[in-house]
Amino acid sequence: MMDKQGTHNGLLCKQAVRFRQVKKEFPARSGRVLTLSDFSCDIAEGELAVILGPSGCGKSTAIRIAAGLETQTSGTVLVNGNPVKGPTRDCGMVFQAYTSFPWLSVLDNIAFGLRYSTELNRQERKAKAREYAEMVGLEQFMQSSIRTLSGGMKQRVAIASSLATDPAILFMDEPFGALDSQTRLLMQEHLLTIVEQSNKTVIFVTHDIEEALLLGDRIYICSSRPAHVLAEIDVPFPHPRSHLTRDRRDFFEMKHQIFHLLREDSYARRLEEAYERR
Repeated sequence: MMDKQGTHNGLLCKQAVRFRQVKKEFPARSGRVLTLSDFSCDIAEGELAVILGPSGCGKSTAIRIAAGLETQTSGTVLVNGNPVKGPTRDCGMVFQAYTSFPWLSVLDNIAFGLRYSTELNRQERKAKAREYAEMVGLEQFMQSSIRTLSGGMKQRVAIASSLATDPAILFMDEPFGALDSQTRLLMQEHLLTIVEQSNKTVIFVTHDIEEALLLGDRIYICSSRPAHVLAEIDVPFPHPRSHLTRDRRDFFEMKHQIFHLLREDSYARRLEEAYERR
């Protein structure tokens, strides 16, 4: 576990993203809805960190704030030591919904974000797009239309498009949530390979405990809404990981520990809400 001085298992680490007492409220007909409350955590450079919590708890809002897509009501969010003031090229984002351009080919989709680069000419942009298409296993589909691809392949395009712009940090908001279970498992394993090749800091949001344990170097477990961090867990499973990692006894034990923590929090929150309605 990392302390406030930025040590991880006794080693000094540079912080990629730091949340400090972040609060976020949204306007609603009944007043205001509190989504984040005292949300605090430190995410180290170069790790795959998972923010895990129940659906609707506010975890997606947290990374949208860090990516500059939302603004916190109060508190501090630092990315690479700087306050977040809006979207930057240092941060990439992959959403649950497919964000590719259906009228473009796979290669043109990946190259699209590079069109603003002043350092690369057209041929160099194409070459870089090919490199990332190969990284995500789409070398045979570079000229294919996005319309002809499966859901998993569309998400590979979205990941490659984000990586091609060379962000320091990649935010992933439940990117495999809409996929069938078999494709989701394949994409999880593929992501682990991509992260090892690209050496990026990745912050991955999910409500799936098994997905969190398979992918994460560390897991930040969030409460029910309004979200705050209940616990921070270092994941001990060695790399490379695969579907076989799920068969480990300690994987099974950690899964149940996390499940019971989330269940207890949910039960306590329901009791609190029932008391407030009295």
